[in-house]
Parts: sequence; C-alpha cells; structure tokens
Amino acid sequence: QVQLVESGGGLVQAGDSLSLSCAASGDTFSSYAMGWFRQAPGKEREMVAVISWAGGSTYLTDSVKGRFTISRDNAKNTVYLQMNRLSPEDTAVYYCAADRHVVRLRDYPSAGGLDIWGQGTLVTVSS
Repeated sequence: QVQLVESGGGLVQAGDSLSLSCAASGDTFSSYAMGWFRQAPGKEREMVAVISWAGGSTYLTDSVKGRFTISRDNAKNTVYLQMNRLSPEDTAVYYCAADRHVVRLRDYPSAGGLDIWGQGTLVTVSS
C-alpha cells in the first residue's frame, strides 16, 4: 500500500490562501483515489475533498465549494489541496488518505473506516 506525507500547513490570516501537498510512495499511486480530510479541536474528522484515481471526478464538502480545489499529478505521486479565502472555521489538522474505492473516501465515515492516512498538517487561520 502507499505511504502518505502531507506538507504545506501553517498560520495564515483570514482571506489568505494556502496550498497543501500530499506525497505518496510505496505503491502505484494512480491506482488509488485520494482525499483530504480535516479534524478541528473537539470535532469529528470530516471529508473535505476527494479525487478519483485519474482525476476525472472530484467531490467537495459544501462548506469549501468555490474556495478549495483538489487536484493530483500522477507523474509526481502527489495530490494537492488549494485553499482560498480561508476563514477561522477552516482551522484544523488536515490529513490526506488513500483508498482504491472513491466511494469509501467520499462517503467517509458512513462507508466505513479508512486504512491509509498521512500524519496530518496543521492549518491555523487567524481572524
């Protein structure tokens, strides 16, 4: 299976932009759908954005539509999350995850648990 390492988190001000990256290694990256998730203090982990293995389908949670974009570069074994117009409500630890079935990522957690996670990167948005 793949191993995942996120990068790009940090402290920004409301209205700023930030780009996260998740680099994969160890298996055929292009055979996995990929997702970004976040967990704010005291809250459950939630799906933010998901992309199919070839990038032809993407899904975004309602609160980030129009602000966040997920993309992937299979030649670089990397998935990205471009976050624009950030707000304090976006403050969380952001995790990337991989699964061979896009539905399991898109419908997390109702579709069941996920086995492949990165270590997370903290995004803090100040007001």
